[in-house]
Amino acid sequence: MRLPVVDLTRTPRGPFRPDFWRSPLRGPWLTALLGLVLMIGTPIVVVTGLISNAAYQPLLAGNSIGTNLSPLDLYVFTWPTRPVWLYALTEGLHVTIGLALFPVLLVKLWSVFPRLFEWPPVRSPAHALERLSVALLVGSALFEFVSGIVVMQFYYPFPFFFTAAHYYGAWVFIAAFGAHVLLKFGTMRRGLRTRGDVMEAAGASPGPTSLAAVSPGPVTMSRRVLLGTVGAGSLLLLLQGAGGSIGGPFRFLSFFGPHGYTGSGPLDFPVTETAAAAQITPASVGAAWRLDVVGTRSLQFSREQLLAMPQHTYDLPIACTEGWSTTQRWTGVRLRDLAALAGVNESATVTSSTVQTDLNGGYVVTLGSEQVADELSLLALRVNGVDLSLDHGYPARVISPAVPGTHCHKWVSKLAFSPVLT
Repeated sequence: MRLPVVDLTRTPRGPFRPDFWRSPLRGPWLTALLGLVLMIGTPIVVVTGLISNAAYQPLLAGNSIGTNLSPLDLYVFTWPTRPVWLYALTEGLHVTIGLALFPVLLVKLWSVFPRLFEWPPVRSPAHALERLSVALLVGSALFEFVSGIVVMQFYYPFPFFFTAAHYYGAWVFIAAFGAHVLLKFGTMRRGLRTRGDVMEAAGASPGPTSLAAVSPGPVTMSRRVLLGTVGAGSLLLLLQGAGGSIGGPFRFLSFFGPHGYTGSGPLDFPVTETAAAAQITPASVGAAWRLDVVGTRSLQFSREQLLAMPQHTYDLPIACTEGWSTTQRWTGVRLRDLAALAGVNESATVTSSTVQTDLNGGYVVTLGSEQVADELSLLALRVNGVDLSLDHGYPARVISPAVPGTHCHKWVSKLAFSPVLT
């Protein structure tokens, strides 16, 4: 059977022909302007994302991607506990700016969409490398933005671990984005100095690879209206991210976001995972519940015994990967006091397990020595003057300053303290 011969000198019909794309809005100026916005905003998203990932302390056992480290896992500092809102700030900026850039990204991709149908598809080895870098850039950008937005809605449809995939996908995006900026920076500068309609008025005919339409159709929308629509969409999404991230009286701005609890009572603040979703029932954390504390010696405490210990109260935020944060008043026993009771008086890490871990294999979390030593790190038993509810982690949960919300373990059943070897 003979394979058909493809004549690369003959342009196929349909979208491969330059006159197929007729929108008068496309042009070098529009693409350059959108590219400039992305070039300014994207580094903020990238840097805050990498910083927030470091907050997971992946080098510690059980933390996020820490079980499968690679050469890309570069961590040059231990995560601090001050300021207490550090993670809320970095993750809030990451999510809020990322949301605001999404409409810009979509319209930027629309503006260059005809380039996907260039013919011939590859003109030289350099052209092939450029198209490969663009494919990696578009694919990684869509994966990062779409997967992040889906997770913000508390929806996890992925067959893979989101945090690890998002992190490694970010490195693909960083490499492709850097290469694209280097290759196209001059083109962007030239595009900002001109408009496609100005070129046409001067008698310049767009070439076969120009972004401007060869045979433009009738004008149905001005570029000003298009950019205004994109700006309004970005502003709307900016408010969604900012409202959830700042929280408190500003949470109403995030009217499209998932809120969880929205009342004014002491327990009416958001949760990511409810007790029902974690298969935690009142019976599983009832009178038989005990906290195992392990160090150089092993101890066990009931909730009543923990409440009889010296209690400390601090205002601390919970800030989650989804971008929302909330500051509440927590009361409980200091982690460093529990470490001392277990015979670990020096610098130590702590690995927490939960009732969920015992029931259905939930994850474990390790906090670093900075968190354990900090006086603000608590095994919280109460919040805002009342006992924790089941959704908020009853009978006990970990609260520590500046750490991701996933490290503030709920339904804690075991704390294992380990001295740090120096």
